[in-house]
Amino acid sequence: MNAPISTVTGERADFLESLRRHREFLLFTVKDLTDEQAASHPTVSELCLGGLIKHVGEMERGWAKFIVEGPTGLGGDFDPSQWSEEMQKERANEFAMVGDDTVESIVSEYQRIAARTDELVTSLDSLDIAHPLPSAPWFEPGAQWSARRVLLHLIAETSQHAGHADMLREAIDGSKTMG
Repeated sequence: MNAPISTVTGERADFLESLRRHREFLLFTVKDLTDEQAASHPTVSELCLGGLIKHVGEMERGWAKFIVEGPTGLGGDFDPSQWSEEMQKERANEFAMVGDDTVESIVSEYQRIAARTDELVTSLDSLDIAHPLPSAPWFEPGAQWSARRVLLHLIAETSQHAGHADMLREAIDGSKTMG
C-alpha cells in the first residue's frame, strides 16, 4: 500500500534519502540565480544549469514510467540514426532553457517529478519488478532492469549531474555546493 515516506524503512528509505540528498545538491546550484545566469554557458560545454535540471527531471520521469510501464515508458526502442531534425532539436532543448523556461518553472516541475518518484518508491509492491530495456546503442542487448536497478541508476545520474552543475555554478559566480 501507499506508506507515508516518513514511515518507509530499509532499502526504500535508503533510496529515498540518497535521491533527496543528491537532488538537494543539484537544486542548490541554482539558488539565488537569475534566469539569465541559469541559462548561461559559463564553460566551453553547451550545458547550462537550468538545462541540467530539466534533463535530470525528464530522465527521472522516464525511468519512473519504465518501472510502471516497461520499455514503452522510456519511449520504446531507440535508433538515433532515425531521429528527425525535430526530434534532435527536442532532445537538445532538454538540456537548455528555451521559450518560457524560468528557474522557478524548471525547479517546480523537477520537484513535482521527484515527489511522484518518491511516491512510487513507497507504493511499489516489490523492487524486484523488472522489464526488458528498450533496444538502444547504450544498453546491453537483451538486458532487463528491476525497479531497484532503476533507482540505483537515478541516484547515479542525479549525483553525476549535480557534480556537473556544481562546476557550472562555480564558473558563474564562484559559489560551491560543498567546501
